[in-house]
Amino acid sequence: MPPAANRSGIWTGLAAAGIGLLCLGGGWWLGQLQNGPQAADAARRTLAGQASDLQQRLNTGEASEAEQQRLLELLVALDRKAEATVLLERLADQRPQQWSLRLLLAELRRDQKDRSGAEREVRQLLNLRPDQIEGLQLMALLQLETGRGAQAQSQLEAALQRASKPQLKPEALPIGLLLANVLQKRGQPGQAESLLLKLAAGFPTDQRPLLARAMLQQERGDIKGAQESLALARARKPGPSDPRLDQVAAAWGLAPLRAPSPSPPAKPLPAATTGNQNP
Repeated sequence: MPPAANRSGIWTGLAAAGIGLLCLGGGWWLGQLQNGPQAADAARRTLAGQASDLQQRLNTGEASEAEQQRLLELLVALDRKAEATVLLERLADQRPQQWSLRLLLAELRRDQKDRSGAEREVRQLLNLRPDQIEGLQLMALLQLETGRGAQAQSQLEAALQRASKPQLKPEALPIGLLLANVLQKRGQPGQAESLLLKLAAGFPTDQRPLLARAMLQQERGDIKGAQESLALARARKPGPSDPRLDQVAAAWGLAPLRAPSPSPPAKPLPAATTGNQNP
């Protein structure tokens, strides 16, 4: 299973659909890098020039909200994280309702090894939105990284309780998946699997609890159980196969779990012949 510090794994995709942060220039920037060092240098100079112009407009108070947003994108694309952090602090304070800014600020602080600063930003977000899954996810990660797994578990258990009573709410599923991940990271796979089974029962059309259970089973070497869980997950969604199921099956070398191909028609058996029969 992916390490706690890597949020790009399957567990992250299960727990949340994604943060959708503001690094919009990244794809174009990577495309320039693929064209060789000269093209990359030219692209970087172009981005740096645009950032300089926008920074001057910001300093004189002339930059519009769109220009401030663009400057932020450029600073992130140029890996000028300290400057991006300063700008993000300003934007997040100006737009408290735009929670993604606060979350990106926390991500930037964590990336610069400022975990206490990152946690401070996440707490501001969770004070306003206690069950925001992206905030809970980053907080749990910070707590795990600093040896406070019990605190992460307790906080998520409380969030799951709020999302489950007096009736089960949709947000209980991503919170529960995140809690199951924390339980597994803390060496409690039995409790994690029990929780996943409860989530599977509570959300009978969703594949994610069974997919997460299959991952737990595969990790402890229960290949047959993982096959069965993936098959049950596939059965919950008729029609086109969820690509995550095929990716997991392929990664584990479980070819039978992939979308079955139609069986070829059976060939007719040749007629029995005897030695004195004519062909």
